[in-house]
Amino acid sequence: MTTPEERLAELGLTLPPAAKPLAAYVPAVRTGNYVYTSGQLPTVDGELVELGKVGTGADASVSPEAAKAAARVCLLNALAAVRAVVGDLSAVVRVVKVVGYVASMPNFTGQPGVVNGASELLVDVFGGGTDGIGVHARSAVGVAVLPLDAPVEIELVVEVAAG
Repeated sequence: MTTPEERLAELGLTLPPAAKPLAAYVPAVRTGNYVYTSGQLPTVDGELVELGKVGTGADASVSPEAAKAAARVCLLNALAAVRAVVGDLSAVVRVVKVVGYVASMPNFTGQPGVVNGASELLVDVFGGGTDGIGVHARSAVGVAVLPLDAPVEIELVVEVAAG
């Protein structure tokens, strides 16, 4: 059976170090058998991969496709935060919930498609189907603005093995 880290490698992906907080918080907290991440932005080496609002009109600065890719980056950062707390992603026994925030143009209603970038990657890494570890509850919320003008932010809740 392959581990989540091995599945990430098969996908050509690696987890970065857990992102450093921008203010007075920590990237993730464990309580009992659950790990809650702070909102993770689409940063690589400390730089946002996209800036601005998501939409399809002339005023939108980020396409839905680019925002979906940015949601994958957010998810990698969230998984890095989880790993920093539990040591190994194999400790994850269930992905419980994803919350995705999408900085959107007023007429954009495709937030679920953007957040699919994170959801689909979770299924790829942890497994899908009716009883797969990566299948989760989710919210996809349109917002006016996000920190640093990021187009998307992802929060993750996972259940981990006791210990």
